[in-house]
Amino acid sequence: MRIDKFLKLSRILKRRTLAEEACEKGKVSVNGREVKPGHRIKVGDVVEVAFAGGSVKFRILDIKETVKKDDAASLYEIIQE
Repeated sequence: MRIDKFLKLSRILKRRTLAEEACEKGKVSVNGREVKPGHRIKVGDVVEVAFAGGSVKFRILDIKETVKKDDAASLYEIIQE
């Protein structure tokens, strides 16, 4: 799955266009490397997203094509906020 789609499905970012913009601006890294929106992720990857007020770092636990809002948090585990 693409990183921009995962960020939207997991509800880390509200819209896929926001996820694409964050990747283009270098605010998203996977396993310590900045990535483009089309970067393919896998279970176990560590992702860090930088926001204006800080950043969030999490590990991917599961990848699903569709997920309900209540189950979105089960896709990842927060490592550091």
